[in-house]
Amino acid sequence: MQSLHTAATGMQAATTNIDVIANNLANQNTTAYKRKRAEFQDLLYVHDKRVGTQTSDAGTIRPTGIQIGLGVSTAAVYSIAEQGAFEQTSNPFDLAINGKGYFRVTLPDGTEAYTRAGAFQVNGDGEIVTADGYTVSPGITIPDNSSSVTVNNSGEVIVTIAGQTAPSNQGQFELVRFINEAGLESVGQNLMIETEASGPPTDGTPNEDGFGAITQGWLEGSNVIPVTELTNMIKAQRAFEMNIKVMEATDESMQTLNQAA
Repeated sequence: MQSLHTAATGMQAATTNIDVIANNLANQNTTAYKRKRAEFQDLLYVHDKRVGTQTSDAGTIRPTGIQIGLGVSTAAVYSIAEQGAFEQTSNPFDLAINGKGYFRVTLPDGTEAYTRAGAFQVNGDGEIVTADGYTVSPGITIPDNSSSVTVNNSGEVIVTIAGQTAPSNQGQFELVRFINEAGLESVGQNLMIETEASGPPTDGTPNEDGFGAITQGWLEGSNVIPVTELTNMIKAQRAFEMNIKVMEATDESMQTLNQAA
């Protein structure tokens, strides 16, 4: 009975869906986290009678056929790039992107990664870095005698230095964007890397040419909606349970056939 194997694929798909939803709920408080969604597709079909085939010498055509599906499989798990709600922190090194774009981060091996999590800090050399100490492009350094730091909507870092009347411009944050954000590969630590699917990054200036504006003292929250995720979790659990019922019914049918034999 094929239904036994078909139900097994349904249980595997429901398990994957539950795993994805659980990860969304676990990251509901993660800065700039983008919720994931599992996408499924049906498997191959067994054609006992193929639709559209000729049924007689007179040229009559079968209007419908007999197609038995073999189950379901996971096609993709992709990120939904919808912007999360902003949360005020009043920390001068907390930056949110209001609109399109990612901050560029340089990893220890020299490769580049991208993030929307703007919870930045200053290291021992005064350089603006991520929580893990990775340099944020283009490598802006804050003097140790600075009395205030202001980041405007265009990403310019304006510093007031003790003993100087005029403020000093220490540099400007850069943003990048991708033609297919869902094609970015998540690698943990709130970082993503470029792939063939995402396409190459396009550089730009904050608040210009369709790039988002920088908002200082705020952080972008996750776009996870707990009520929606819990509803989806219940639906996934019910799908798992229904596939178990199919397996139980198939098992009972096989027992009946064995006893009759």
